Amino acid sequence: MRRLALATAVFAASASLCSTGPAHADAASSAGGGPAIKADSGQQVYQHVCQGCHMANGQGGVGAARIPALAHNAKLESAGYPTYVVLNGLGGMPWFNGMLSDAQVAAVITYVRTHFGNDYKDPVKSADIAALRGPAPTMEN
Repeated sequence: MRRLALATAVFAASASLCSTGPAHADAASSAGGGPAIKADSGQQVYQHVCQGCHMANGQGGVGAARIPALAHNAKLESAGYPTYVVLNGLGGMPWFNGMLSDAQVAAVITYVRTHFGNDYKDPVKSADIAALRGPAPTMEN
């Protein structure tokens, strides 16, 4: 229950950060089962969803929690690891399964793996995400 409360608080904070600009939470699309966040490119998804915690330069930080750095991160070498974390959450990071489309998840993972001093050139494709995505977590999970 504590993890759910923390995940909800982190997501609420990141959603409030992305309430301006081209990407924002859209209640109509999330109610219809589609992605809740509007963003086209991996950079846009990162800027409006991820950088509130991981920082604009991917350096992460320490405050109420330790936010891992994405810059120069060897854990990003295999695309499966960040895919799992984005879809299912880990520690204090909330899941984004059901909030981001397969294309958005693929784009943001490819963006992070090719920026911030990371040089993992193999792009992640929407089909890769669809194959790994399980059912969206619910409040009961």
